[in-house]
Amino acid sequence: MPKRFLSERVATLKPSGIRRFFDIAATMDDVISLGIGEPDFITPKPILQAGLQSLHQGQTHYTSNSGILELREAISKHLQGLYGIYYDPLDEIVVTVGVSEALYLAMTAILEPGDEVLIPTPCFVSYQAEVILAGGVPIEVPSRVEDNFQPNLEALAAAVSPRTKSILIGYPNNPTGAVASRETLLKVLEIAEKHDLVVISDEIYDQLVYGVGHVNFASLPNARNRTLTLGGFSKNYAMTGWRIG
Repeated sequence: MPKRFLSERVATLKPSGIRRFFDIAATMDDVISLGIGEPDFITPKPILQAGLQSLHQGQTHYTSNSGILELREAISKHLQGLYGIYYDPLDEIVVTVGVSEALYLAMTAILEPGDEVLIPTPCFVSYQAEVILAGGVPIEVPSRVEDNFQPNLEALAAAVSPRTKSILIGYPNNPTGAVASRETLLKVLEIAEKHDLVVISDEIYDQLVYGVGHVNFASLPNARNRTLTLGGFSKNYAMTGWRIG
């Protein structure tokens, strides 16, 4: 399609560097790609067998828009067991086509045109694009290697404006690998409470931590009601192509 037919917000989006590397690596033999977050093992056999069984049983039809209730109940129990926080499977959990769709739905649900979203960077490449596509304005807040890529709290607080609606964080972080400390996240929560902001916490890598513990943002004191938690099956269970968020 000629570029003239595209909306300005789409035409001005930056291309994904990670996807570009991924496409190049796909054309080469014996290459280890360090681009997109892809586990180096296949989906475990019990999941494969369950998937095949569901297909043979004819479970290939529409489900609830929120996802199969049994799955939402299992997700609720899983999060409560891990982090001690309860989400009602009936109206507080939505199953999506990966976390990318979950993030887009979250943005479209909360943003009015021109609303700003603060994003600590480096971050996953689609964050800024998701904000723009939802009509918002991404505000990058760079973090520093000397701080182990923890969010720069002073810069984050200084970036808040009357148009700020949300803070979007992704920890454990892609691409830096940083894991945000509880102390840092409590400070982020203080900023959100002071300015009445929504926190969108992308925790897709929550189980891929080594030597440190992951802190679920919504489990922080008084954080639950201003937090949208994003998670999925892609990284922890090597189900990237299954698209379940």
